[in-house]
Amino acid sequence: MRMIIQRVIEARVESEGRVTGAIGKGLMVLVAIARTDSHKDADYLADRLLGLRIFPDDAGKMNLSVQDVGGSLLIVSNFTLYADCRKGRRPGFDLAAEPDQAQTLYNYFVERARAGSVPVETGIFRASMAVHLINDGPVTLLCDSVSGG
Repeated sequence: MRMIIQRVIEARVESEGRVTGAIGKGLMVLVAIARTDSHKDADYLADRLLGLRIFPDDAGKMNLSVQDVGGSLLIVSNFTLYADCRKGRRPGFDLAAEPDQAQTLYNYFVERARAGSVPVETGIFRASMAVHLINDGPVTLLCDSVSGG
């Protein structure tokens, strides 16, 4: 599994003209599932996401987690994070999981995140979405799971 995590002041996702998820202060998370991923990968990344100390403390040092600051999560599926752009002009997606496998593991990941102490909003799996965010910092991180595709 792969995540792009962005610390945000606010973020929202829209599909077909309606807002499907919106948060204030927190983390905007794009998630991709690889063919080789399992529940172990989702467990690892959900734990990592909830515990990452990427918010500033009173001294301005990144030392607080999204849980510590009372933030929220906006989790959006994005298979294109597994694009292979090394050959030709058209990206390949051979590493990305098939839609049924990906949706099952994505839903599991969201439920694991919801088991934490922060509100969780989502986009719509496989939908065309518009993501709006105000990046805070900017702080943007790439995290891969153990098997990581």
